[in-house]
Amino acid sequence: MTSIEVDTPHGPARAELHCAEEGRAALLLGHGAGGGINAPDLVAATRAATDAGAHVALVEQPYRVAGRRAPAPAKQLDAAWLAVVEDLGERWFADLPLIFGGRSSGARVACRTADAGEAEAVLCLAFPLHPPGKPEKSRASEIDAVENPVLVVQGERDAFGRPEPAHNREVVLVAGDHSLKADVDAVHRATSEWLTRVLRLID
Repeated sequence: MTSIEVDTPHGPARAELHCAEEGRAALLLGHGAGGGINAPDLVAATRAATDAGAHVALVEQPYRVAGRRAPAPAKQLDAAWLAVVEDLGERWFADLPLIFGGRSSGARVACRTADAGEAEAVLCLAFPLHPPGKPEKSRASEIDAVENPVLVVQGERDAFGRPEPAHNREVVLVAGDHSLKADVDAVHRATSEWLTRVLRLID
């Protein structure tokens, strides 16, 4: 594991790199709004990816690196994420296909930037379709805009709702709520099976 700092337009971000034995692709994962990169579902996804042959970068947004819990505005999150993508793509993952992902807020960032960052696929852990109790405030447009393969791993009792399956989108329900802590083995399994298929497609 290697930890590096990356300059972004909104301050330094940090990336924790986990390398696979044979790097067929790179998966960049972002954290939730108030959480960090050690969330159980992110740890499970990292293990699944490295086992499948993909390097992983767990990306800490600048506001978290600076010690703040309140997230930055969406435009700042997206700009910082794309700066990290560009830096890692040049310095560490040259010529490798990139897959974006993250949990909750990080999944939204991955979806919003997938096109600009040329992501081959997107992994959404606990995508927050709407604020709890406010289904009218849907964020479906963010995930609907992704044209490449998408996997959504969602807790069956997630108060933030869940996206529907689509032609390019698989939705796997696992036990538990938005935290995805109840069955991390199921998160690992779903991620592993999907990544294995995606890597075959993009090899």
